[in-house]
Amino acid sequence: MQPRILAAAPFNLPVAILAAALTLAASAQAVPVRPKITGISHLAIYASDPAATEHYFTAVVGAAKLPDPENPQGVRYALSSTQFIEVLPLPAGAGINRLDHSAWSVASAEAMRRYLSANGWKTPAHVTRGADGSRWFQVLDPEGNKVQFVQPPAHPKPVDAPNAIGHHIIHIGFLVHDRATEDKFYRDLLGFRPYWWGGRNGKVEWVSQQVPDGHDWLEYMLAAGPGAGIPADMSQNTLGVLDHFSIGEVSVPDTYKLLVSSGRLEGRHDQAPKIGLDGKYQFNMYTPDGTRLEMMNLHATEKPCCSPFTAEDPAE
Repeated sequence: MQPRILAAAPFNLPVAILAAALTLAASAQAVPVRPKITGISHLAIYASDPAATEHYFTAVVGAAKLPDPENPQGVRYALSSTQFIEVLPLPAGAGINRLDHSAWSVASAEAMRRYLSANGWKTPAHVTRGADGSRWFQVLDPEGNKVQFVQPPAHPKPVDAPNAIGHHIIHIGFLVHDRATEDKFYRDLLGFRPYWWGGRNGKVEWVSQQVPDGHDWLEYMLAAGPGAGIPADMSQNTLGVLDHFSIGEVSVPDTYKLLVSSGRLEGRHDQAPKIGLDGKYQFNMYTPDGTRLEMMNLHATEKPCCSPFTAEDPAE
């Protein structure tokens, strides 16, 4: 006996296709789409001496001092209408740590909160509205670093900082122990893109990852080795080198000459500008608490070591 072959009736085929399409559409709607991450919003650091820190950021850096819409105890030192350094009082028990959080600008804070939550990341129940109309929330990355996502105000107020040494924070960096662990968050979930990596003596010490919808980047500082948290034997100076922010320059040597000629170059700093392993001119200065401010050329002058650049440079 030959087995019977059951064929679906022709008139059922469109119904099946429609049902499948509706199921796929419903599934797609259930998974939120990641909103755009366009660049750096700010870096928040602690200050043990607010007066000395204010002098540094206003007189040396040339930033505009503004109130802090997120934290009434904080101060913003703004370089533009959407980028700033947030300075907070040094909390009890901070030890050598001077970094509070990094922050990234997003098209929608609420959409980002829903996206992370839908992908299993622990998020607050709602976003917070700042006094300036911004919206933001905070999470922890895989190594416990605090990360904020900030939706800027619809109409941010212009910032008057004509003497600023630059108006664009092009990258921030902080202590990272495990590149693969951090990549699960920044690369796999948030969509950050490779930009450059390098190091000395054959080691990978710095890994730069650009935001998915802009050219600012995050730099993993991998000098601490395996483990978690701040190593017990690490000095505050060393940690300040790792936890840093960078202001983009058309010409670091020209900005350095301006600081020297105007008498604004104070505190701890490099002896002179130099070309880093990435082929870009740079010059390092340090806040009164030792957080590194790295002036960096927007474009390389020489061929970089270790890795070619794999994405476009930031613009001015």
